Amino acid sequence: MIRGKYLTPMLVVIGLLVAGGIITEYFDYPNSVQAQNQRQAAGPADRPIQSLRDLGNAFVEIADEVRPSVVTVFSERVLRMRNPFYNSPFGGFFDQFFGTPGRQAPEQEYRQTGLGSGVIISEDGYIVTNNHVVQDADTIYVQTSDGQRQTAKVIGTDPRTDIAVLRIDANGLRAIRLGNSDDIRVGEWVVAVGSPLSPNLAQTVTQGIVSAKGRSNVGLADYEDFIQTDAAINPGNSGGPLVNLDGELIGINTAIASQSGGYQGIGFAVPVNMVKYVMESLIQEGHVVRGWLGVSISDISPAMSRTLGLESTQGALVQEVVKGSPAEDAGLKEGDVILAIDGQTVQNSTELRNRIAEIRPGTRASLTVFHEGAKNQVWVKLVEMTAEAAAAGGPGSSLDETLGFQVAELTRDLAREYGVEGGAGGAVVIAVDSESSAYQAGLREGDVVRAVNRRQVRSVDELRSLLSGVGKGDDVLLRVQRQDRYFFIAFTL
Repeated sequence: MIRGKYLTPMLVVIGLLVAGGIITEYFDYPNSVQAQNQRQAAGPADRPIQSLRDLGNAFVEIADEVRPSVVTVFSERVLRMRNPFYNSPFGGFFDQFFGTPGRQAPEQEYRQTGLGSGVIISEDGYIVTNNHVVQDADTIYVQTSDGQRQTAKVIGTDPRTDIAVLRIDANGLRAIRLGNSDDIRVGEWVVAVGSPLSPNLAQTVTQGIVSAKGRSNVGLADYEDFIQTDAAINPGNSGGPLVNLDGELIGINTAIASQSGGYQGIGFAVPVNMVKYVMESLIQEGHVVRGWLGVSISDISPAMSRTLGLESTQGALVQEVVKGSPAEDAGLKEGDVILAIDGQTVQNSTELRNRIAEIRPGTRASLTVFHEGAKNQVWVKLVEMTAEAAAAGGPGSSLDETLGFQVAELTRDLAREYGVEGGAGGAVVIAVDSESSAYQAGLREGDVVRAVNRRQVRSVDELRSLLSGVGKGDDVLLRVQRQDRYFFIAFTL
């Protein structure tokens, strides 16, 4: 029991504590309001996630911001065909019974329709989509997020990256914000928006993560540097945006890898940095202007790396230097390894190829080159890649890509590395594309090509000369040495 003489002081203390709490809360109220306002002003990627509801609201905000910039692309192609029976053995039967001897069947029109997605990149009507969405189309329509449909004009296409630019007659459109695909990280959340399978499913939003970066040799385009994602992508999503948590465009969804034809968790998007260069070039020039160095290049195998004295397999090996090219003018030689461009490391031949192509012709670029055991800096002035230049060789046009394998001169070191009897001389396979017909026929790294179509091969130059005229659909017969064994390998390109 508390005696009366202690009761009054205790009540006073309690009162002071309560009052202090009220005063503290009162004076801290502006700070609390300010903190709350800051949380509301921050974007969904910067706001602290304290509950599943917060996480859900973040994706809602991204979808609300991006969807007005996404369109559905409809394409129509008119095909004119005659009745095939009139050109068949039954043609006389039709003539006899229908009385049309010597007459051709009238042409009939068939309309072939396509569906895809696109993303608005400017307020005055420029739209980016995939080339395959609009390829060969006679008429293209675009439906915006508010349901309005307009005829679209093709500004330019680039099949080599599968990018196309359209334009509609409109102003005040909601343009998407462009991000930087170099900054994306594997594992970060992304959102895809598009019109999968049907116009009734327009503005579909799916989410996933960045599964991988720099995917190449996928077989979808000439210039490949794909972002791989597990965000659900299906037919009809092509040309739609892949965005980060800031609602910024980081890629254009292009294709899926699937055994069923539907979503299986592997989708590919063209990175926005590549898209930027292509779309600006199409808008300004009407075609894509690419830089050209004038070399045939390949990746570096572990065996080649050890033989050349490199620290790793990073870089691109120069297999050929085209006469009269910027590479020859700069002094590049066969066997050199390009390690960096303008101080930025080159991981492989695909990266070198893409980065050279995105440098404006006339630009002087600095190459870090490994030559005969030493690193050197070489300055090269790029020129524009023309059809003639591409046919002469260079990034993306080498014979190695057609054949599906890469070769190098068989040195004594490589002969020891691969266990080849007979010493140096010849063309040794240093890499084989696992998807190529040559690989399926049994060709492997370390094999030495001794003959092509029964003609002897004594060097890489001879091999390239003998195969210079081959193309898709041609048959190739190789006589191959593997260590101390000899055998034939036949395949169709």
